[in-house]
Amino acid sequence: MASPSTRPQPTSTLAAIMRLLRWDKPAGRLILMIPALWSVVLAAEGRPPLALVGVIILGTLATSAAGCVVNDLWDRDIDPHVARTRNRPLAARALSVQVGIGVLIVSLFCAYGLSLYLNGLSFWLCVLAVPFILFYPLAKRVFPVPQLVLSLAWGFAVLIPWAAVTGTLDLPVWVLWLAVVLWTLGFDTVYAIPDRDDDRRLGVNSAALFFGDYTSQFVGFCFLGTWLLLVWLGLLALLALPYWLGLAVAMIVWSRQSYRLSRYHPSPKLCGHIFRQNVSLGFVILVGIALGAWL
Repeated sequence: MASPSTRPQPTSTLAAIMRLLRWDKPAGRLILMIPALWSVVLAAEGRPPLALVGVIILGTLATSAAGCVVNDLWDRDIDPHVARTRNRPLAARALSVQVGIGVLIVSLFCAYGLSLYLNGLSFWLCVLAVPFILFYPLAKRVFPVPQLVLSLAWGFAVLIPWAAVTGTLDLPVWVLWLAVVLWTLGFDTVYAIPDRDDDRRLGVNSAALFFGDYTSQFVGFCFLGTWLLLVWLGLLALLALPYWLGLAVAMIVWSRQSYRLSRYHPSPKLCGHIFRQNVSLGFVILVGIALGAWL
């Protein structure tokens, strides 16, 4: 008989829900919040209303929570067969499907309540984003590059705050939108690299499988495209020196990441490091946008 100190302890429902929402892994929540903050700060020329910033932050937390729950509901029978995901609460049966659906409804209801603060254009963009959130996990079953669908969903984090500030969707926001789509496509492809063997065995798609030996070059292309679009954005918005210093840092970091992916075996440790580094880099660019727009 196992002693009390060695006997496995059941995971509480609340702790399992926190893991379902990925609140134990804040990097994934922050990397959705970052493009939204880029957008609201730039649209407001460095002086966004604090109340709106609060709504945007809470909105990204609610929608990313909903996205995580939807993903785990769709994949609850796939995740147990993937090393990285087998301990997720629904995969490990630590939570029931009914609880998962309940958490999803609460997350969507919170997002809906926050959307009521926004103007009409922003509200309907929120509505348009819902199908992307609900059906993105199915893309890996039918589409060769499902990371593109996620990237398009991420793009709403740019469009919604911009529309909330300006009431329009003009050229600069579309440049920023495309930059975020390419950036997301790049870092999420890196995130998928460690799962290639499992994905191949299970018959699901990913950009890392689709591009195969050329995955590192594809990621480099995404990061270079992101950088060039951010340069164009800076010229359109007439941003000051701090923004360009942030872009200089971004070029160095993205170049080094692309080199390491092509030069070394992309281990889970390296891929995780690159993903987290992009979170930090996103905040560097955010500071550059804020100061570059304000000065």
